[in-house]
Amino acid sequence: MKTTLKTISLSVLVCIVVNCKQNNKQSGTIEEDPVVTESVSMSKNAIRVTTRSMEFQSVDTISSGWNTFVYDNLSNEPHFFLLDQYPEGKTIKNTIKDVAPVFEDGMDLINMGKSEEGFGAFGNLPAWYFDIVFSGGSGLISPKHTAVSTLKLDPGYYVMECYVKMPNGKFHTLMGMAKPLIVTKEASGQEPPQATINIILSGEEGISWDQPITQGRHTFSVFVKDQKAHENFIWHDINIARLDSHADIEALEKWMDWSHPKGLITPAPNGVTFLGGVNDMPSGSTGYFTVDLEPGKYVFISEVPNSKEKGLLKTFEIKD
Repeated sequence: MKTTLKTISLSVLVCIVVNCKQNNKQSGTIEEDPVVTESVSMSKNAIRVTTRSMEFQSVDTISSGWNTFVYDNLSNEPHFFLLDQYPEGKTIKNTIKDVAPVFEDGMDLINMGKSEEGFGAFGNLPAWYFDIVFSGGSGLISPKHTAVSTLKLDPGYYVMECYVKMPNGKFHTLMGMAKPLIVTKEASGQEPPQATINIILSGEEGISWDQPITQGRHTFSVFVKDQKAHENFIWHDINIARLDSHADIEALEKWMDWSHPKGLITPAPNGVTFLGGVNDMPSGSTGYFTVDLEPGKYVFISEVPNSKEKGLLKTFEIKD
């Protein structure tokens, strides 16, 4: 049975810690927050997601099909969001009942340094949990920045989550960053954006793109040519970050691997500013992200071990 970290996602326990009530908001958008420092323009039909501390503020119901998400990270920590589509008839309530005890045991072992035993414990997860479909989301986004991602979603029940870690190693999901999202059968009527640069994401061939990346606003399409679980049990995604002159690429590569002792723990490595990307999607999927790029050094990187060796860490530079 193939397992990924997303398959053992931390939304399992969040409802034990926080109140999992769903608001009565209807599909739509949330008003723009003027505090955000990014200049990325937004479609009037975009789904607004905001984090001010350890939460996702957004509508609870959206239409199926293409949707653009504008994620404002107003907090002081890096975040992302991943959309987990649950199998029919299952909700967070089922997760609490069927999965929480297994998950808690496994995480306790991992936190004690017994990773092999911890991952072994996840073999006791119920079969239905392995039917979750990881359907994209925002890549990592640094504090006081905005990420723009466009995804195609099927109707269903989803959980939006972030499992970046706090300085004490506690996952953000356990702090409240897990939110149910209903995607209705009614179609959004939206079309995907026009890409300026096309990326192919492959676990076998790495990250590649079709033309030079220049200064200015770009919308990147991301086609997932293939998908697989890596050594840390997760799929490959794509994140974009700007690198200052003192940024340490090796430190960033280790930090992106959650199974490393300091992996995904706040703060992010010095000199690294995350600008978004597209989270895990199945093989054959396409997602989009839009970002304003200034002259400087950048990196595309996936959340897997040994990303440079696999071609899943690629740097590029934009000249004046």
